[in-house]
Amino acid sequence: MNYIKINPADNVAVALQDLPKGACVEGVVLLTDIPRGHKIVLRDLKSGENVVKYGFPIGHVTQDAPAGSLVDHTCIKTNLEGLLDYSYSPALVEIPEASEKRTFKGFRRSDGQVGVRNQIWIIPTVGCVNGIAQQIADRFRAEIAGREGSVDAVVAFPHNYGCSQLGADHENTRTVLADMVHHPNAGGVLVVSLGCENNQLDAFRDLVGPVDESRVKMFVTQKVADEVEYGLERLREIFAVCSRDRREDVPVSELRVGLKCGGSDGLSGITANPLLGVFSDWIVAQGGTTVLTEVPEMFGAETILMNRCQDAETFDKTVHLINDFKEYFIKQGMPVYENPSPGNKAGGISTLEEKSLGCTQKCGKSIVRGVLKYGERLQVKGLNLLSAPGNDLVASTALAASGCQIVLFTTGRGTPFGSFVPTMKISTNTPLAENKPGWIDFNAGVLAQDAPMDAVASQFTQYVLDVASGVYVNNEKKNYREIAIFKSGITL
Repeated sequence: MNYIKINPADNVAVALQDLPKGACVEGVVLLTDIPRGHKIVLRDLKSGENVVKYGFPIGHVTQDAPAGSLVDHTCIKTNLEGLLDYSYSPALVEIPEASEKRTFKGFRRSDGQVGVRNQIWIIPTVGCVNGIAQQIADRFRAEIAGREGSVDAVVAFPHNYGCSQLGADHENTRTVLADMVHHPNAGGVLVVSLGCENNQLDAFRDLVGPVDESRVKMFVTQKVADEVEYGLERLREIFAVCSRDRREDVPVSELRVGLKCGGSDGLSGITANPLLGVFSDWIVAQGGTTVLTEVPEMFGAETILMNRCQDAETFDKTVHLINDFKEYFIKQGMPVYENPSPGNKAGGISTLEEKSLGCTQKCGKSIVRGVLKYGERLQVKGLNLLSAPGNDLVASTALAASGCQIVLFTTGRGTPFGSFVPTMKISTNTPLAENKPGWIDFNAGVLAQDAPMDAVASQFTQYVLDVASGVYVNNEKKNYREIAIFKSGITL
């Protein structure tokens, strides 16, 4: 099949490959060439009439669109505007507990968490010591080369913040860095402070709370004579402990997986995102946890998520999640629905509703069990929603900071980046996977080539478990590891 009509109620189909003018789709002759991922009008639409995809309106045409024509961002306008009032109409699908319990090989931590990596992280409290943190990491990697034991990486995570910030921005920086200190993928952490920054080390230590002091060490560079040598000595102490850690069989119920998409195209909601939806439901059935974020990319599909909330309290939190983000746009004087991006449009996504309906498929059909503020760590298992923007690196950092050990990232355009946890790229189309094998870890594009979902999902599930057990993804192989912290206010 070279096209798909996703829902019987749809009045458009989607090209699964480039289609030439004159080809026939659902008995309609194409009036123009249709690029892969773009929408084909199946019946004459009058100006102002809704375009229906996934069984829902994704906007309305701004001019007459005859059957067989291409309908894209140049002739569709969103139906969304302003803040909305919501009512709770539960539509819950209980995912039955899996009869076969699966395992992976992870690192069991003393606080009960499980890591899928055993790394040593150097975390600056402020951007002023980024260079020192990086030099300490570089020197220590060279020092332990060939005798790493179970330590699979020593990584510094530079960032721009920690000083000259006020209010929420200051707290966001402190909170995310504290989340990193507690992350189970870190067998050990060295926190490097300058000494005069807003993010004072004593206050930061109080925020972090109790830690295993044999694995987590902190120091102020202004208070030592040679900050690099002092840092190296602390790393040697940390390494002596965490290099002895060993993997053990752990139930999948301990997995916490972030769900993210970026550089989406017209196939995202047909191939890669539904694949993640199947996987998310599988994890939930195993007793594990998945987390969906990118709040602006829930706009237009938010009622679907709201009606999947387990109770009225969770529903109310989800309403705040959505409306608080809309208020953020409004306070900044920005349009709430200024989305999708140029790359999305080029790939066939025309409105925010269309993007959101495809985006939310990543979380399957499970009941929403928890709603997290930005920087908040996971408390309940099952499907959770997390407040963060759509920006790829900021959202992926937020997912990892919430406690996710892996981020699954679907893409139709491709991207090489990695967050501070394994960031697996799943392509929506086969040409991308073939052209960028150094970026893409798994090709979901085969689903557009008649590969059965059950077989692809089984293969994908095993791959995720292999990654959780130590197999590197591309961003790790290339050492693409970064953090980005959400900023919304004034810098002094």
